Amino acid sequence: MRKLIMWNLITLDGYFEGEKNWDLSFHGLVWGKELEELSLIQLRSADYLVFGATTYQGMADYWTSAPEDEGEVAKFMNSLPKLVCSTTLQSAKWNKTTITKDAVKEVTKLKNEGTGNMFVFGSGILSASLMKANLFDEYRICITPIFLGKGKKLFQEGIPNIPLKLTETNSLSSGAVILRYTPETN
Repeated sequence: MRKLIMWNLITLDGYFEGEKNWDLSFHGLVWGKELEELSLIQLRSADYLVFGATTYQGMADYWTSAPEDEGEVAKFMNSLPKLVCSTTLQSAKWNKTTITKDAVKEVTKLKNEGTGNMFVFGSGILSASLMKANLFDEYRICITPIFLGKGKKLFQEGIPNIPLKLTETNSLSSGAVILRYTPETN
């Protein structure tokens, strides 16, 4: 059975995006060799990427024309199968993309069909839906050492009470801390 894993960078005050869609400028504070190596480890374990519509569009725009220095990460991002969960998106330009209107149903089906990892990047609204359906097997959160003060919070009101067990911490030289949690029920 595939594992569904949330991977997000958030600020110390809980924002995963600035005030505007795709405002991820704070990522530059922690991106470097350590985080790139972790990204490659995660991508090598993945056999599916899952996105909400806004994150998908931003990722597709970036990775389909990624700079040359993104080499191996870009290769994985562009070659892995992708699921975009959207009730409005009619077409997908990024290769190996499937669109679904019913995220919970499709993610449940995909989890039962494979053995690799499925990663959800960004996608706050989608993540809340998947949390409500208790579909995440793991949460990997990179805390970026900055107070943003405003933007879009990753964890919104209305998500269920999910007791978590800390399984790993990893401090990076940039000052970021990566926390890995699994639901207590897993």
